[in-house]
Amino acid sequence: MKAFILVRARPTRAAGLAEEIRRVRGVISADTVTGDYDVIAVCEVPDVKGLGDLILNGLHRVEGVEKTSTCIVVA
Repeated sequence: MKAFILVRARPTRAAGLAEEIRRVRGVISADTVTGDYDVIAVCEVPDVKGLGDLILNGLHRVEGVEKTSTCIVVA
């Protein structure tokens, strides 16, 4: 399954955050963006459990990640 994960950085931590997020297993790409979020990550995992693991044990352990919002691709 594929998902877009919107990431909000802690203050002063946006620089370099996309590069760190790209190292998380299951993340295909991550780019710094403008707007309400600082990074958009594209992820591919086998199932919902894999997505939960990626978010909780991967993204939320990256220093500087404050909040995420997940958009699962449905088509």
